[in-house]
Amino acid sequence: MNAQMVKKIKLGITIAIIFCFVWFLIISPMNTFHENEKKLEKAARRYFELNHTQLPTGERIQTVSLQTLYHKSFIEGDLFIPYTTKTCSVSDSWVKVRKENGEYKYYVYLQCGILSSHIDHKGPEIHLNGDEEMTVGVGEKYKEPGVRSVVDDNDGKIKIEDVTIKGSVDTSKTGSYEITYTAFDSFNNKSTVTRTVTVVQKFRSTVKKLLKDTTNFTGLPTNNYVMISNMLFRIYGLDSNNNVIIVADEDVANVNHTKLDKWLDYYYNDCINDKAKKMIIKAKYCNMELTDTSLDTTQCSSYTNERYVYIPSAIEVNKANTGEGNFMKPNTMSWVANKKSGGTLAYLTRSFFFDEAAGQSYMSFDEKDNYGVRPMMTLKGGLLITGGNGSFEKPFVFGDTKKARSGSMLNERYTGEYFKDSGTIWRIIKKEEDGTIKAISNNSLRNYTKEQALIRMLQTTPYPTDKGYLYNPKNKNSVAYYINNTAVGYVDTSKIVNHDFSVPIYKKRVVYGDEKETKTYKAILSAPDMYEIFSAQPNDLDAEYTRSYWLKNSVDSDEWLVSYVTDIGVAYTESLRTVGRYGVRVVAYFKADTVVINGSGTLLDPYVIK
Repeated sequence: MNAQMVKKIKLGITIAIIFCFVWFLIISPMNTFHENEKKLEKAARRYFELNHTQLPTGERIQTVSLQTLYHKSFIEGDLFIPYTTKTCSVSDSWVKVRKENGEYKYYVYLQCGILSSHIDHKGPEIHLNGDEEMTVGVGEKYKEPGVRSVVDDNDGKIKIEDVTIKGSVDTSKTGSYEITYTAFDSFNNKSTVTRTVTVVQKFRSTVKKLLKDTTNFTGLPTNNYVMISNMLFRIYGLDSNNNVIIVADEDVANVNHTKLDKWLDYYYNDCINDKAKKMIIKAKYCNMELTDTSLDTTQCSSYTNERYVYIPSAIEVNKANTGEGNFMKPNTMSWVANKKSGGTLAYLTRSFFFDEAAGQSYMSFDEKDNYGVRPMMTLKGGLLITGGNGSFEKPFVFGDTKKARSGSMLNERYTGEYFKDSGTIWRIIKKEEDGTIKAISNNSLRNYTKEQALIRMLQTTPYPTDKGYLYNPKNKNSVAYYINNTAVGYVDTSKIVNHDFSVPIYKKRVVYGDEKETKTYKAILSAPDMYEIFSAQPNDLDAEYTRSYWLKNSVDSDEWLVSYVTDIGVAYTESLRTVGRYGVRVVAYFKADTVVINGSGTLLDPYVIK
């Protein structure tokens, strides 16, 4: 056998193999598929012969599905995808019949895996105006956006008026509603698109409803509480763009007026969580100077540059005033944004003043003095309220935090959350790099065994010498020594670690950012720093117990200046020779392996730890 003959034989074998592959992979499956198409058509013809009343008239089209033909037993045995045991699609396969030139013509569409009939089987594409998912605020009017266009592969553009729209939206109730849009092409192929409209509680809509025809709350409302970054705020009102202005429900620290901007930067950067920051927008705030004769004005003539956080001005306080009261006036002495014209004084407000200031709404003090600060912010009006009803017990919330699950770690929690340990309620200040949680006791300490307040934690007499008044837990003449060594008898320290504490010391007076030096001491407990978050006042309103407490801020001078907070939340720095006796509110560092057992992390339902 010569070489040429061998080549011919090999070529013949190759052709045969290719033919077998083509037959096996293409021809045979297609033959089987076409046979199935014929079976489907034959079954449909029998179906309409027996159900001739269902045959279409005029230009209408009638359809019978493979599923119906199976169910009515017009097909014996299943139609399978070639070379498999899987059946052809019963829901997507059908036969359409239409009368053309006086005779009924049958059109078959069979879907079997990757094989399908070459016939128009797709409905037109429906394009909506707007998004397929929309949100509408409770009480807002839902305006149907409608359909932008309908296009079919064979028919081209279809009239928008031919689209059927079904469904409705009840904006008086929260929930999800579906609007369906249905269109057919000339071959009666159907397409449906669904728009989901969710009725939600939008912040601006809710506030508008609460305010009715006014721009800000007045008097003593009980329905304007908001929780942001685990801190309680009150809704003041709406700005010109329908964003919502809020103000802290209480002083969060005591700060000198001259360093407000610097301290507010710390507050925004270190105390507000990242999700909450995305809810806050920059705004301009009133900061005009006033005089004693212009304190009752409700018009502002000067504003800050745009910023994320500021404090309320006398203008906001005045606009909230009614004969019944004013929620913008706190029980403490709290700065407003306004300085006194022509000097170094600034104004503060309080719900009531004593003695010669009785009946006044404002008093002026040295702008380097330390008084309460209540941050004011502007939140996006389009925020969605995720819970709450605006009450003190259930403030509006926005999902910027989630409560801990049982078994999670305390150091995974947020600034501002509360937890309880052996009767003492603590509030989280921050997580440290070593994993410990820095926290402050919510109240001045109590002896829970005898149900008496822990008080009289004072300097010894005669007065200490050689700077013994400065805050130093190693010096027996310092209040710090008593806090670190005696207060431990009033609080469970089993989950608290001995930790470094920074003690700010000042040269002439206590002014934020003007520390002469900072000393570090290791201690189990410490007094609060005047300028740290949540140091301004305890939430304990029970008059039976002391609410006053020492601060660790002190001045290195011959005047023996020490700091404390009175029982009405007012911070003072005075000579040790003249101050009285004060209680103890402490700061501590909790172990990194502290675990949350239960609770919600709120003041009314603090976490329980182990």
